[in-house]
Amino acid sequence: MTFEVKIPPAGEGITEVMVQRWEKQVGEQVQAGEVLLQVESDKATVAVESEQGGWLLRRLAAEGEVVPVGAAVAVLSDSP
Repeated sequence: MTFEVKIPPAGEGITEVMVQRWEKQVGEQVQAGEVLLQVESDKATVAVESEQGGWLLRRLAAEGEVVPVGAAVAVLSDSP
């Protein structure tokens, strides 16, 4: 089974963020609550945590890419 990681709301009036840095590599195991990536808005840098554990199957956004709030940026799998 797979699970999408989405960009959470980053503050009032913020509609998009830039992927600043990935903290996990494809294939790595991720625990629930662990930081997957850092994103940056015009107001702050925010850590995006995984809501559940699994393995990072795919990244859907590259470092430096601007994505809308609510967009899926990664896919986790419950098996390696």
